[in-house]
Amino acid sequence: MERRPNILWLCTDQQRYDTIRALGNDHLHTPNLDAMIERGVSFPRAYCQSPVCTPSRASFMTGRYPRTTRCRQNGQAMPPDEVLVSKMFADAGYRCGLAGKLHLAACQGMVETRIDDGYHDFFWSHHPQPDWPENAYTQWLTEKGVRWEDLYDQGERTNYVCEGMPAEHHQTTWCAEKTIEFLQANAGSPWFFNFNCFAPHHPFDPPKEYLDRYKERHDIDALPLPKQRAGELDNKPVFQQLDARFAHNNPDGYDVAAMSDRDKREVIASYYAMCEHIDFEVGRILEALRASGQWENTIVVFMSDHGEMLGDHGLLLKGPHFYEEAVRVPLVMQWPGQFEPGLQPEAMVELTDLAPTFLQAAGLDIPERVQGRSLLPILTGEAEPDQHRDTVFSEYYNAWSHRGDAYGTMLRTAEAKIVVYHGSEPGELYDLVQDPDEFENLWSDPDSAELKTRLMKQCFDASVFTMDPVPPRLGDF
Repeated sequence: MERRPNILWLCTDQQRYDTIRALGNDHLHTPNLDAMIERGVSFPRAYCQSPVCTPSRASFMTGRYPRTTRCRQNGQAMPPDEVLVSKMFADAGYRCGLAGKLHLAACQGMVETRIDDGYHDFFWSHHPQPDWPENAYTQWLTEKGVRWEDLYDQGERTNYVCEGMPAEHHQTTWCAEKTIEFLQANAGSPWFFNFNCFAPHHPFDPPKEYLDRYKERHDIDALPLPKQRAGELDNKPVFQQLDARFAHNNPDGYDVAAMSDRDKREVIASYYAMCEHIDFEVGRILEALRASGQWENTIVVFMSDHGEMLGDHGLLLKGPHFYEEAVRVPLVMQWPGQFEPGLQPEAMVELTDLAPTFLQAAGLDIPERVQGRSLLPILTGEAEPDQHRDTVFSEYYNAWSHRGDAYGTMLRTAEAKIVVYHGSEPGELYDLVQDPDEFENLWSDPDSAELKTRLMKQCFDASVFTMDPVPPRLGDF
């Protein structure tokens, strides 16, 4: 019997889909991810199931939708009867580990509680700041004889951008080192590992050397400004109008409305510098994987939990927003000799599809409770690469900012998108053929009434069809 493949799952935080050079962004230098795309399969239309951390992570870690997991909000704990895919692999004899963020429970002023998640090696660091002694990244810095407080933000600072930790002592670097240590220590037995760095999540604080290097290669004033059309938010949801003033509708946070063009470009450059640092660490991990002799028998996945608005449509960060920049994420998968090299399927896929893909690739049963659909037939060239789902579905239930009134569901087809804000008006409706940048909201357009009705019906259908498939029906009555 052939040895079961290892799973190396590289997940970043808040990284939008258009942050890899090989996928069309010439303003980035990402040679390691570019090479991974050449060797493997990249899905240019991959969508998360919530535009904020906890519900998205709960979803892809179970293969189930936020409404199904009942973990619908940041600050809400994963119910203990949910089963993570890491637990499924642990039960199948895999050694499972994690370095970095998990965020399936509240982390504000407290250490994240865990359910029976299956991790044997758990190096937890929700974020780099040394808030808790249990932060494994802080412990690593202590072992090296340095303190985060002494190294962070020691240089020039603006209202929007600051210098972060030096790359040598950065949390992304620590995540990579723990990943390398794990894969080297467990060669010879099947393993499953999550690399979960905090970058490129805000604050916009890349290592100084990466930001300096980026500015040496690029004229910051020549970077394209975020895409925005004057007056476009006038007929869009109030949540966007509020966030266009202050990010997260928080007057103590980023003053978005006051940003100059230079401010916007500095934020973009800093975000791109963080993405380039991530690319470098991915390269180190993959080099170590090859050197360990496990290259041919390891499935490597690179993705992110959700996107980042980065100034597009006048918005920064995230929130109850379903623009492509918020819900579309990078997804690249390689398995030498097994997955089709260089394939870029046009199929729409969801992050719910990852758990069943891993299980099927490892020859494990996919439990009935898993709602995603395995991508393995596409990855191996056995299925049509441009058809997987007719629609993708994403949810936001009072999940982060605007507490108490922001409840939205999104359905996207190949040609259109609808966003229904439950209990409030207006929603959003876009013709993605005529308006791929989602500037013109057709929600109240009488000529789009038929499209709106049809998509609203599909969105309602999706909300019904994503109900929990278990427990099973045991009889007719």
